Amino acid sequence: MLASPARPVGTNPILRILVRAAPAIDLSAPGTGLRLSDARGQVLYVLGPGQGLRLRSGAGGVILEGSVATLGGAPGPKGMEVNRPVVRTAVPSVLAGELPEVWVDSPAPGGLVPLGEARYRGRLRVVPSGERLQAINYIGLENYLPSVVGSEMPAQWPLAALRAQAVAARTYAMAQRRPGQLFDLQATVASQMYKGAGAETTSTRQAVAQTNGQVLLYRGILIDAVFHSCSGGSTENSGEMWNRQLPYLTSVPDFDQVSPLRNWSQSFEPQVLRRAFMEIGGVTAIEPLVTSSSGRIRQARVSGPGGQLVLSGAELRRRLGLRSTLVRFQRLAPAKPQGMAFGAGPVNEPVERVTAEVATGPSLSPRFRFRLPPPPPPLPRLEGLLGSAQPVAQPTLVAIGHGYGHGVGMSQWGAYGMALRGKSHAEILRHYYQGAELGSRSL
Repeated sequence: MLASPARPVGTNPILRILVRAAPAIDLSAPGTGLRLSDARGQVLYVLGPGQGLRLRSGAGGVILEGSVATLGGAPGPKGMEVNRPVVRTAVPSVLAGELPEVWVDSPAPGGLVPLGEARYRGRLRVVPSGERLQAINYIGLENYLPSVVGSEMPAQWPLAALRAQAVAARTYAMAQRRPGQLFDLQATVASQMYKGAGAETTSTRQAVAQTNGQVLLYRGILIDAVFHSCSGGSTENSGEMWNRQLPYLTSVPDFDQVSPLRNWSQSFEPQVLRRAFMEIGGVTAIEPLVTSSSGRIRQARVSGPGGQLVLSGAELRRRLGLRSTLVRFQRLAPAKPQGMAFGAGPVNEPVERVTAEVATGPSLSPRFRFRLPPPPPPLPRLEGLLGSAQPVAQPTLVAIGHGYGHGVGMSQWGAYGMALRGKSHAEILRHYYQGAELGSRSL
């Protein structure tokens, strides 16, 4: 049973988020400037407004270079930042050579650190990793969460859904802390989306503040609070998707009826299939061999001109870029050449494609449907008419699917649907994490 937490958590532990991995990292100072320090906190260099610097991976450390070819923010009218050419900064000779690591922060209290198109609160630690540099954002948990909520959900959604996302994201982040590793989380869907301060809004900050310190526990232990976009009608048992069945990650009905991704279709032309399955020369059919209790493909047989493959559902999804593994496949025979009047049946109609646009209101049109035409009658042989045999084209394959994501845990569109029905964030979490308790935990 989900209950109100006994007390809010008053501490704000530091998380380490991998936000960039590249051979070189360009820095361009905003109006407040940027400060570079070593591991002991000793200031190495201060970039003034509009100055730029490049950090490059060396043989075993970080090399500072004064060559940047980007645009950076500089003070404009009324304090607004505008894009102006970054000044190529000459690095003092005292900083020549390689440094074990470099820390970057703003000299202004509460200032942000720009990196590419994003801006980050806290500090960035830049360390070498092989031939690449890793930029790791050190940030307080409660300062990190407003961006995660805004990166994972439309900020216009009801507060109950945003609060549920805040609790799930907080629980997930805490459970992923790895003191012995270089970082705890990544800023992508490999962990949970984190786009920096630009993704924060008043509503996402409010959702985090209103759930301050709330986490999900099962028998006193942080749960693995995974979530996904929408399930297509029913969430998945964790044991059928992954290796372990967790008691709180069981299949439940979803409330994602309003989602534009609940039902979708995607067509694949023969040339696309040949690239995806080069070892068998394309695809003539995809047959599910093993499915989960909710209908997701766990194993499938792919047949092509050059043979057959048996793949896991996850590998099939990766190769075709499918939205989910809750999918089946149909063949569309090649369309008739224009001008031929053989037969009385209709030519193949195009399959409607689903966009990934995020709808933000309850008035979403039910236009996200797929339509499959009846198969055309067989064409007569053309050898006697055209004088030579024509090559037989491979069919187009159509994926008819439901949902977006792995389907385990909380459905974000389902949380939205429940919030529209007046459910609280505690009720949303109770539904998607069966048996978990809402509590607080000393951080």
